[in-house]
Amino acid sequence: MDIDKVDSFMAGHARLLDRRRFELMMGRGGRAATLAALEGYRNADGGYGWGLEPDLRSPESQPGAALHAFEVFEVAPSPRAAELCDWLQTVTLPDGGLPFALPLTVTEATAPWWQGADPSVSSLQITAVTTAAAWRVAAHDAAVAAHPWLARATGYCLEAIAGLKERPHAYVLAFAVRFLDTQPGASDLLDRLREFVPPHGELHVEGGTEHEMLRPLDFSPAPGLPSRELFTPESVAADLDRLESLQEADGGWTVDYATISPAGALDWRGATTVNALEILRRNGRLG
Repeated sequence: MDIDKVDSFMAGHARLLDRRRFELMMGRGGRAATLAALEGYRNADGGYGWGLEPDLRSPESQPGAALHAFEVFEVAPSPRAAELCDWLQTVTLPDGGLPFALPLTVTEATAPWWQGADPSVSSLQITAVTTAAAWRVAAHDAAVAAHPWLARATGYCLEAIAGLKERPHAYVLAFAVRFLDTQPGASDLLDRLREFVPPHGELHVEGGTEHEMLRPLDFSPAPGLPSRELFTPESVAADLDRLESLQEADGGWTVDYATISPAGALDWRGATTVNALEILRRNGRLG
């Protein structure tokens, strides 16, 4: 891994938000600049859209974009996080879950899985990963921790995960595991999911590209998480080696799943590079 190449890659390939996230992670930038970059994706209703989720280019606020906003608030606290919870409360369904996506005002350059979502049905996939991100923000944001939306979404996720009788889609499984990592009293549910996770930690993504796989770090990205007990130390170390080795000659990382538009493909590379470096940093591989 050549960290010196990352600066050049980010300058030539990444959107401003991810350049600011990278600067903040490396200790060279401030939280205010990162939050200012995020603000461009915010709508007047308190939610986020405008391609913050790179394969969902429509401008209106979406649950998928809320996930990425919470990822920023995790490292750059802001009152906007509680305002985002306010918006999520308005689109939460009666059972406490979030729809996978809301109706689009612009379909161009947006992935078919977002376009085809049923807004009247709760999605464990999007609710679990968004709620998990919100709980990580709640660790340092009392307004988010006390927000009624977070309690509703948490209840939905716990009930939906408890009701799983067979292995769900790979992303549903990974995001359920990530959610349970935020719930200290849910070790029994994590143990139940253990039977769905292959011992080697690699799971092919149904409906994805030929080589699209989820691996140990997709389930458990940081040391000290309860989910690390699902994998051997050797499998985690091997996955960290793999992640390091995926740096391209231009200094950045890329994705193994389908991208939908030229803008989305470029946005994913910058975001994926920051995410890869953050995982490596948390696991002691970045210094």
